[in-house]
Amino acid sequence: MSDRVLVFEMAPRDGLQNEARVIPTEDKIALVDALSRSGFKKIETASFVSPKWVPQMADGAEVMAGISRRAGVAYTALTPNMEGLEGALAAGADEVAVFGAASETFSRMNVNCSISESYERFRPIMDRAAAEGVPVRGYVSCVTDCPYEGRVAPEAVAAVARALLDMGCYEISLGDTIGKGIPESVSAMLDAVLSLVPAERIAGHFHDTDGRALANILAALALGIRTFDASAGGIGGCPYAPGAQGNVATEAVVGLLEAEGFETGIDWDALGEAARFAQRLRAG
Repeated sequence: MSDRVLVFEMAPRDGLQNEARVIPTEDKIALVDALSRSGFKKIETASFVSPKWVPQMADGAEVMAGISRRAGVAYTALTPNMEGLEGALAAGADEVAVFGAASETFSRMNVNCSISESYERFRPIMDRAAAEGVPVRGYVSCVTDCPYEGRVAPEAVAAVARALLDMGCYEISLGDTIGKGIPESVSAMLDAVLSLVPAERIAGHFHDTDGRALANILAALALGIRTFDASAGGIGGCPYAPGAQGNVATEAVVGLLEAEGFETGIDWDALGEAARFAQRLRAG
């Protein structure tokens, strides 16, 4: 495995989506631009979801239009359905993402359908994105624990990850949505997933609700995972996961990775500025 790790920056979308105060569009653009200067190769910039459900993301097209795009950086968007995909394509998203869950209850709460029904929703998105030459990433929520069902079986996570891979997702991001995972449960989950999906097609997405995200990243690194999602300033949460505030802070992840001898390509000083700006947005 490579000694280089890709950090996929989440702050503009996953970081801000749960904020009660509506963040001005110009501030979202400024955050993306600050992150672009930090050396990230992938930044999740917007979410093309119904503004009725996630009003914070209603200005996705304006954000995508206003950012200063840097060569070599992919500006990505979350797309729950065909309408969202068309919006993301029109806005010039470099890649898009679909999101499912390993928990039936969370799937129904988050996307209002069963896991199997979510696959049927994804297929036209996959076909349309492929026709446009736009890569699709897949998210799996609740990969260790669910706020409604408790512990999630590793085999359930593996089945969803494999289904998304077979559908055409170039990478599957495995999310500890409520931050209750521990290294042992993360390793058990990854063992099951890696029996069906190669490590180079997997990313880790760990929330730091209980302060164990970095330990879980170390467990994933030991099993060959080399892509991790993180949010500058540690901002973010999920509106459908009660109490699950706190994506793992990008600066903490980069610090850990570099201490462990991995290369990230991230400019530490620029990241610090971006993280401080992100935290100011949360503070209002």
